[in-house]
Amino acid sequence: MSQTTNTRVALVTGASGGIGRTVAERLAADGLAIAVHYAGNKARAEETVNAIMSNGGHAFAVGGDVANENEMQAAFDTVEAQFGGIDVVVNTAGIMLLGPLQQFDLDALDRMHRTNIRGTFVVDQQAARRVRAGGAIINFSTTVTKLAIPGYAAYAASKGAVDAITLILAKELRGRDVTVNAVAPGPTATPLYFEGKDETTIAAASKAAPLERLGQPSDIAEAVSFLAGPARWVNGQVIYVNGGVI
Repeated sequence: MSQTTNTRVALVTGASGGIGRTVAERLAADGLAIAVHYAGNKARAEETVNAIMSNGGHAFAVGGDVANENEMQAAFDTVEAQFGGIDVVVNTAGIMLLGPLQQFDLDALDRMHRTNIRGTFVVDQQAARRVRAGGAIINFSTTVTKLAIPGYAAYAASKGAVDAITLILAKELRGRDVTVNAVAPGPTATPLYFEGKDETTIAAASKAAPLERLGQPSDIAEAVSFLAGPARWVNGQVIYVNGGVI
């Protein structure tokens, strides 16, 4: 059923959980209609949709592999058919696989880069073709590109590519009145971050920032909200949202 609306519309990839879900809920609270994207877990995406709808917002779930251009073209088509257009695209979808470069499994490298690099490229390609004037494209990078933590070479390399895509696309969209930025979180309290880390590592990370805590998904969503709405003069930037860890 179409929910065509006069409000602004956001597509949030990877919105079925973690930072993506919090971003989707925050943008819905800001008054945007939300397309909740998921890759494989439709049930979790529907939980996000229900949470938004129960608070009076507009939302629906849309699936697709971010690295598959045909599936993402279909996803964007669905959002436009459902809501009448797209104003904001937030690309939170990504995976993080860690290990020292010397022993890193190259199949794992290819899998991560397919999602993080190709996925960002495919989503941005569709976004560049469709986002309406006054809109925003927001990619997700990482503070690790600056911190250079051992074990993160493969992941940081994938996010360095996201930085490059972001900065160049911002210039390619000259004259369109569409901003393109990236958010680069630091250590953030999500299941993805906690996976495989012991208490000592987590405790050290929580003290790394001058504010002496881990980031929360809501901290990251606040920065996305700024870039998606009032920040019309912030363009072609990588915004480090990490509590001052660098």
